[in-house]
Amino acid sequence: MKRHNLTPDEREKKLIEATRRLLAGEISEGDVLRILRRDVLGLNQNDYAKLVGISRRTLSDMEGDKGNVTLEVMNRVFRPLGLKVCLIPRQSALIEKVMEKELEEERWQD
Repeated sequence: MKRHNLTPDEREKKLIEATRRLLAGEISEGDVLRILRRDVLGLNQNDYAKLVGISRRTLSDMEGDKGNVTLEVMNRVFRPLGLKVCLIPRQSALIEKVMEKELEEERWQD
């Protein structure tokens, strides 16, 4: 797979869009991993698995939302993409309220 030469702004835009779709329930964590690995980093599964120190099979399972990996492994896999595993509310209405509060606080700081 050919490496992409995206600008920092383009990479950030793809990261934000993938995260937004995840929070909206449109895609899974595995989808985010696959999208960002391919579209932002331009790496195939073998190269990315080597980069993060896991087997290609484990990466494939994670991208397919299968398997059972530790929190440590998940964070190691998502770190090069600028992400970390965290807890969020299960209900989308609560996620929206959290994000609204965050935006309000940012406005007060500006």
